[in-house]
Amino acid sequence: MIDLDRDFWQQRYADGTTGWDLGAVSPPLQAYFDQLTDKDLRILIPGGGRSYEAEHLHKAGFRNVFVIDLTSAPFEDLLARCPDFLEEHLITGDFFAHDGSYDLIVEQTFFCALDPALRERYVEHMHRLLAPGGKLIGVLFDDPLNDDHPPFGGNKDEYLRLFRPVFGEVLLERCHNSVPPRAGRELWLKAVKR
Repeated sequence: MIDLDRDFWQQRYADGTTGWDLGAVSPPLQAYFDQLTDKDLRILIPGGGRSYEAEHLHKAGFRNVFVIDLTSAPFEDLLARCPDFLEEHLITGDFFAHDGSYDLIVEQTFFCALDPALRERYVEHMHRLLAPGGKLIGVLFDDPLNDDHPPFGGNKDEYLRLFRPVFGEVLLERCHNSVPPRAGRELWLKAVKR
């Protein structure tokens, strides 16, 4: 297994090898965001990268959008697109060391970038970071993908075995509005902290 540390991701941005980057907000996430009305929600986007989702939320008037990533490299791009985004809401660091309380956590290619050995820890930490009634939402690949480098894949049964013991209430359904290269390969995730 390769070391998926800060230097690995920093190099990916430096080389421009960012195949996960859609260059825009993911359509399933945009559809979800566009029906939200509470602009005071505390929202976290872990492994947020260039953060088109954060940009979309910010421009829609959400005031408490936070992004965490191992490297600050992609934040420069977000700030160029959104110069009034609060820099103190851009956190460079290890997601697993992050502490806070959020109403909504957004999953967009973070899960598939982590070593699969960290998946149980991911689910537990997501649950810990959510306020009571908070939601983890986003998209997961329903595709085997790779087993020796990111993106790492998975399937609905595997995800249900991971999420249900911690969250209880978990919705996983096929995305109907994925970008064409991901069509038929994405599941919509919604897990609620009770």
